[in-house]
Amino acid sequence: MTQPNILVIMADQLAPHFTGAYGHDVAKTPHLDALAARGMRFDAAYCNSPLCAPSRFAFMSGQLISRIAAYDNASEFKASVPTFAHYLKSLGYRTCLSGKMHFVGPDQMHGFEDRITTDIYPADFAWTPDWEAPDERIDKWYHNMQTVKDSGLAHATFQIDYDDEVAFAAKRWLFDAARDKANGKGAPFALVASFIHPHDPYVARPEWWNLYSDDEINMPAFVPALEDQDPFSRRLMDGIEASYVPLTDEEVRRARRAYLANVSYFDSKIGEFVQTLEETGELDNTIVIVTADHGDMLGERGLWYKMNFFEHSARVPLVMAGPGVAVGSAQNAVSLVDLLPTFIDLAGGEPTMLGEPVDGRSLLPLMQGKEDPVDEAIGEYCAEMTGYPVIMIRRGPLKYIHCESDPAQLYDISSDPSEATNVASDPRYAKAAADFASEVAERWDGAALRAQIIATQKSRRALHAAMEAGASEPWDYNPLSDASQQYVRNHMDWTVAARRYRFPPRKDQNE
Repeated sequence: MTQPNILVIMADQLAPHFTGAYGHDVAKTPHLDALAARGMRFDAAYCNSPLCAPSRFAFMSGQLISRIAAYDNASEFKASVPTFAHYLKSLGYRTCLSGKMHFVGPDQMHGFEDRITTDIYPADFAWTPDWEAPDERIDKWYHNMQTVKDSGLAHATFQIDYDDEVAFAAKRWLFDAARDKANGKGAPFALVASFIHPHDPYVARPEWWNLYSDDEINMPAFVPALEDQDPFSRRLMDGIEASYVPLTDEEVRRARRAYLANVSYFDSKIGEFVQTLEETGELDNTIVIVTADHGDMLGERGLWYKMNFFEHSARVPLVMAGPGVAVGSAQNAVSLVDLLPTFIDLAGGEPTMLGEPVDGRSLLPLMQGKEDPVDEAIGEYCAEMTGYPVIMIRRGPLKYIHCESDPAQLYDISSDPSEATNVASDPRYAKAAADFASEVAERWDGAALRAQIIATQKSRRALHAAMEAGASEPWDYNPLSDASQQYVRNHMDWTVAARRYRFPPRKDQNE
């Protein structure tokens, strides 16, 4: 089988519910819709941890966060953990990362041959939670309701600056790969282009904001009264100030409108990449995958942002299109850890090449429209606003959520997609609830995991204090750039440079 190119276009904090491809009646996402129309849409795809860095480390490694100690946004992603970038490079691919991956630690490559932008978030231990003081806010970086209140219009933000750079650098890299191929130095490529939108702050440029109007923006569908919130949701609301900083309907509507505007902005980047693949002649050779690291509650259930396992936070879009991908939708529960074994399958690798066990399974059968006996996604949350690990098991139509400090939660997604009714105590679901509880007790040692998490938090806080005092050079990634070798310089013939950069080359260029 010919090795296809692999292009992953990744959003940050994009709930599939807010895209046209997944049925939103207002969202304008024509490019994602077009990919879904010619490929496979996964309707029950989940992140493995509803927070940026842990989710991305699981995505890169194919392993659950408890296996690789990727607990929170200040957990080190250890250089010893193999990633799909390592494996694909071993299989002959050119590998590149453009954009955000929130790598924490001194290794800022993790198997990518090229990394062409810096990251948008810090690479050190500054954002370490403290489970021995779980109610204390880290005001320097915790979300709060001021972010919602500040939503609206702007011509420039740090997020717009960043994503425009990510797209430009990635498209230039694709043209460079095409130039090399035209000169006989071709190889299949695996490019990850990872954007920060539609992550808060919810601020959009006018051309995207004006795609929508206030009167078409729906308000959150289900918001329990504060006294009816489950304990974990109540802690989240306290942590982000949602329980005591009121929002007006106008503020909620403005934030949701800006979010949809930024979803459309992200969608435009999908269109730019498809156009670049067409212009370089690689569209028919490329598997295009659109996904996200987690979703956004956006006011549903009275919650904002992520950090929980309700559908708007834990589910992600997953759309694949390209050679060998069937047209349709897949209903099986899947998750981001499944992408590493999928990529190895696509690249012609074998399970024997794995350096460490992985927790995912290949999605190749589902991509090809075949049956898959597995219908399961596992999630773990071990970060701020909890003092105990939170476990999710989505299997078939049921979702079970476990936390040692809280009552169990069980939802039947098929009959209750808004998760309005916790059926953990419903006699009709008694056996399922008991089976899930037994499974959690057997698969996770909650006390040992909690002790390990607290130990790493103490260690990282001590190290961060030393780093702040000057004990280490910053780990933030600085892309390599040698201007003396770019464009036209005195040591090169400008006509040779012009031929090198022109694509497609003139037919007689190499004669």
